[in-house]
Amino acid sequence: MVLRPAFLRAPWFHFLLLGAVLYFAQAQLFPPPKPVVGPLPQARIDTLIGQWVALTGRSPEPAEVQRMTRNELEQDMLFQHALGLELHRHDPVVQQRLLLNMRFLGLADPAANDEALFEEALAMRLHLGDEVVRRRMIQVMEQLILASNPPAAPTDAEIQADYAARSAELERPPRYSLQHIYFNREREPEVPALAKRMRTESMTPADALPLSSPFLHGHAFRNQTPEQLARLFGAVFVDKLTSGSAATDTWIGPLRSAFGLHLVWLDDFTPARPARLEEVREQLARDLSQQARSRALQAGIERLATTYEFRL
Repeated sequence: MVLRPAFLRAPWFHFLLLGAVLYFAQAQLFPPPKPVVGPLPQARIDTLIGQWVALTGRSPEPAEVQRMTRNELEQDMLFQHALGLELHRHDPVVQQRLLLNMRFLGLADPAANDEALFEEALAMRLHLGDEVVRRRMIQVMEQLILASNPPAAPTDAEIQADYAARSAELERPPRYSLQHIYFNREREPEVPALAKRMRTESMTPADALPLSSPFLHGHAFRNQTPEQLARLFGAVFVDKLTSGSAATDTWIGPLRSAFGLHLVWLDDFTPARPARLEEVREQLARDLSQQARSRALQAGIERLATTYEFRL
């Protein structure tokens, strides 16, 4: 005969066992409701759409509106979760912001110390409607998410693979060293005759400089990329320069810029070339680290989102 402990037959034990079963069953069948996030007011959705149109120049598709709305709700969730953890009570940025608001609004009691003033601001719920506080709390939550699951640093193999995949993007641009003779718009009728004279007499830039109109940015430029030249002369000038001959020690043009006409003397030209790995290793590592951070952050946000109910 198997002997069982006496408490197994006791009514109080049966009562406790039944209670535990019912408690577990209730937790499984009737879980507590999740905190709710959303829906967004239509005014906020309209603001998101307006920002999209200003950035892209087109109206968003319905799927894009839904994605923007979801992203905004995730930000609301982070803010709500930070408040639930009472992170705002211990953050110096939030404290200083609310103290500033209290004083700016004329709500500060001159006799109250900062701690009492901060508690009064919280009691007035000023933190709930302040965009600076909201952004700060979202930032703190993102830092906590990343601290709990930090992204790994990129490996050398990942850097080399990214280098191979982005070879065209990473190409080193051509470089131009040039001098120019500038003619403002009033002098444009003179240009054909002066250009012919400069070529016929084999003038150097030093010889021709007295013929030039004053130019704000100077007359000599060294080792400039097309992008840098475009900032000085405009895109039309650069398009003409880069599409023509790259012959050095001869006059090119006239080329039109945003200011007038130019005759250009190319001292030196270095064509575009592939970037060497060591030249761009830091950039690649930085980009890969940022991508890993974004993935880790989004994964953490999605895990947290499973504990909330989203209403779009």
